[in-house]
Amino acid sequence: MTRANLRDVAERAGVSVRTVSNVVNAPEVVAAATRERVQRVIDEIGYRPNIAARQLRRGRGDVIGLVVPEIDSPYFAELAAHVVRAAEELGWTVLVEQTDGDPDRERDLLDGARGHGVDGVVFSPWALTPAEVSRRAGAPPVVVLGEQAGSGHVDRVAIDNRAAAREATAHLLAGGRRRIAAVGIQPHLSNQTAGQRLAGYREALAAAGLAADDALEVPVDRLHHADGVEAMAGLLALPEPPDAVFCFTDQLALGALRACAVRGVRVPDDVALVGFDDIEAGRYAVPALTTVAPDKERLAELALATLAERMADRSLPGRDLLVPHALVVRESAPT
Repeated sequence: MTRANLRDVAERAGVSVRTVSNVVNAPEVVAAATRERVQRVIDEIGYRPNIAARQLRRGRGDVIGLVVPEIDSPYFAELAAHVVRAAEELGWTVLVEQTDGDPDRERDLLDGARGHGVDGVVFSPWALTPAEVSRRAGAPPVVVLGEQAGSGHVDRVAIDNRAAAREATAHLLAGGRRRIAAVGIQPHLSNQTAGQRLAGYREALAAAGLAADDALEVPVDRLHHADGVEAMAGLLALPEPPDAVFCFTDQLALGALRACAVRGVRVPDDVALVGFDDIEAGRYAVPALTTVAPDKERLAELALATLAERMADRSLPGRDLLVPHALVVRESAPT
């Protein structure tokens, strides 16, 4: 049975989520009649407040920052929606900032977080290393999203990108593909996500007795549709084009799908495609995109739960936490 949450109480009582949060955490600010109505609903449906969040109410403004490289990226947009919903459950407000992966902006946003009045930050860095994040003196507690090893008192929440890439490549191999390309290598970034996905891809090839081919490992500047189009066009121009492509994001895969379409290359008949992120657009592409689906909801929930613990006790050692992922098989690379 699904546990009742703040939104369930709010809808049943006919009040806002903020009002329910106030009844739970600061009942003195709510009118008596409203407080009694909300409390009746709480008792009826068995809602139980988050204890860590209640402890954090004392002396805090309940505002956190979410710092991501690209707000207009479908992956980060979907993740941000999950963070906002999870924060609402805790009675928190989320301020969202964009860095474009610029190191100076990443530093400025971390250093200026306290000036924005936030109590903690969920941070997805592209340029700063974990050590740099840990050294931001006076900054609020931080939880890092993504494939970076923890450092000092910085917590990290991610999926196992290496295992996910290995599974995606193994799926293509199981379908009889043997000349499999990897699109999305980013040696210019400090985060380890692309490197971990490349490592998993190579491990799957090695397990199948296949050698890695430099011509099939394609670096990109960004992770956008246009980069996927350009990368796929280059692969199709090779004397021996690939028969499958593993793209490190769905945006890259959708760009690759477009490049195939304009050249009359059939997917999956001529080339199978697998993406990563399970963004909504991939589900409605023609053909629908096979992809690695991180549990974005769990990622958001665990990041905020970890941030709550860090805000309550800044002396905790850094933690590396993993959330589940799944390979979602659709039309672009069927079984």
